[in-house]
Amino acid sequence: MKITLACIALLVLVVGRSTEAVQVEENGLSFSLEAVKRLQEMFESVRTPLQNPRLRASSPSMCEEPMLPQELLPLCKQKGASASLARLAMVPLDVCEICAFAACSGC
Repeated sequence: MKITLACIALLVLVVGRSTEAVQVEENGLSFSLEAVKRLQEMFESVRTPLQNPRLRASSPSMCEEPMLPQELLPLCKQKGASASLARLAMVPLDVCEICAFAACSGC
Protein backbone atom coordinates (compact mmCIF):
# COMPACT_ATOMS: atom_id res chain seq x y z
CA MET A 1 0.00 0.00 0.00
CA LYS A 2 2.79 2.44 0.89
CA ILE A 3 4.61 1.60 -2.33
CA THR A 4 1.47 2.27 -4.37
CA LEU A 5 0.96 5.66 -2.72
CA ALA A 6 4.61 6.53 -3.24
CA CYS A 7 4.37 5.61 -6.93
CA ILE A 8 1.22 7.70 -7.38
CA ALA A 9 2.82 10.68 -5.63
CA LEU A 10 5.92 10.37 -7.82
CA LEU A 11 3.78 10.17 -10.96
CA VAL A 12 1.87 13.31 -9.97
CA LEU A 13 5.12 15.18 -9.38
CA VAL A 14 6.59 14.08 -12.71
CA VAL A 15 3.48 15.07 -14.64
CA GLY A 16 3.32 18.42 -12.84
CA ARG A 17 6.96 19.17 -13.56
CA SER A 18 6.70 18.16 -17.20
CA THR A 19 3.96 20.74 -17.86
CA GLU A 20 6.15 23.44 -16.32
CA ALA A 21 9.24 22.27 -18.20
CA VAL A 22 8.29 23.61 -21.64
CA GLN A 23 9.52 27.15 -22.07
CA VAL A 24 8.78 29.58 -24.90
CA GLU A 25 11.52 32.08 -25.68
CA GLU A 26 10.89 35.56 -27.00
CA ASN A 27 13.17 38.57 -27.20
CA GLY A 28 15.77 37.06 -24.87
CA LEU A 29 13.22 36.10 -22.21
CA SER A 30 11.77 32.71 -21.39
CA PHE A 31 8.14 32.05 -20.44
CA SER A 32 6.23 28.98 -19.33
CA LEU A 33 3.91 27.35 -21.81
CA GLU A 34 1.03 27.96 -19.39
CA ALA A 35 1.66 31.73 -19.42
CA VAL A 36 1.68 31.74 -23.22
CA LYS A 37 -1.58 29.77 -23.25
CA ARG A 38 -3.20 32.35 -20.95
CA LEU A 39 -1.92 35.17 -23.16
CA GLN A 40 -3.40 33.50 -26.23
CA GLU A 41 -6.73 33.11 -24.46
CA MET A 42 -6.66 36.83 -23.60
CA PHE A 43 -5.93 37.76 -27.23
CA GLU A 44 -8.79 35.55 -28.42
CA SER A 45 -11.24 37.05 -25.92
CA VAL A 46 -10.60 40.64 -27.04
CA ARG A 47 -10.62 39.89 -30.76
CA THR A 48 -13.77 40.80 -32.62
CA PRO A 49 -15.09 38.45 -35.33
CA LEU A 50 -14.38 40.95 -38.12
CA GLN A 51 -10.90 41.80 -36.93
CA ASN A 52 -7.92 40.59 -38.92
CA PRO A 53 -6.10 37.87 -36.90
CA ARG A 54 -2.78 39.65 -37.46
CA LEU A 55 -4.15 42.88 -35.99
CA ARG A 56 -5.08 41.63 -32.57
CA ALA A 57 -5.14 43.66 -29.34
CA SER A 58 -2.21 45.99 -28.91
CA SER A 59 0.43 45.33 -26.27
CA PRO A 60 -0.17 48.52 -24.27
CA SER A 61 -3.72 47.40 -23.58
CA MET A 62 -2.55 43.82 -22.96
CA CYS A 63 0.25 44.99 -20.66
CA GLU A 64 -2.26 46.97 -18.63
CA GLU A 65 -4.62 44.01 -18.40
CA PRO A 66 -4.78 42.76 -14.77
CA MET A 67 -5.21 39.17 -15.95
CA LEU A 68 -1.87 39.20 -17.81
CA PRO A 69 0.39 36.50 -16.34
CA GLN A 70 2.94 38.10 -14.03
CA GLU A 71 5.86 36.41 -15.74
CA LEU A 72 5.06 38.33 -18.96
CA LEU A 73 5.39 41.76 -17.31
CA PRO A 74 9.15 42.07 -17.97
CA LEU A 75 8.38 41.77 -21.67
CA CYS A 76 6.03 44.76 -21.41
CA LYS A 77 8.94 46.90 -20.22
CA GLN A 78 11.02 46.16 -23.32
CA LYS A 79 11.04 48.01 -26.60
CA GLY A 80 8.87 46.24 -29.16
CA ALA A 81 6.56 44.69 -26.57
CA SER A 82 3.58 44.72 -28.93
CA ALA A 83 5.42 42.69 -31.57
CA SER A 84 6.72 40.27 -28.94
CA LEU A 85 3.28 39.72 -27.41
CA ALA A 86 1.77 39.25 -30.87
CA ARG A 87 4.41 36.63 -31.71
CA LEU A 88 3.78 34.82 -28.43
CA ALA A 89 0.05 34.90 -29.13
CA MET A 90 0.65 33.19 -32.48
CA VAL A 91 2.92 30.37 -31.20
CA PRO A 92 1.38 27.05 -32.29
CA LEU A 93 0.87 25.43 -28.90
CA ASP A 94 0.12 21.96 -30.19
CA VAL A 95 3.50 21.93 -31.94
CA CYS A 96 5.19 23.60 -28.98
CA GLU A 97 3.98 20.93 -26.58
CA ILE A 98 6.05 18.37 -28.47
CA CYS A 99 8.94 20.84 -28.87
CA ALA A 100 8.79 20.89 -32.67
CA PHE A 101 8.79 24.71 -32.74
CA ALA A 102 12.07 26.64 -32.59
CA ALA A 103 10.94 29.02 -29.82
CA CYS A 104 10.03 26.14 -27.47
CA SER A 105 12.47 24.23 -25.32
CA GLY A 106 12.65 22.02 -22.25
CA CYS A 107 10.82 18.88 -23.31
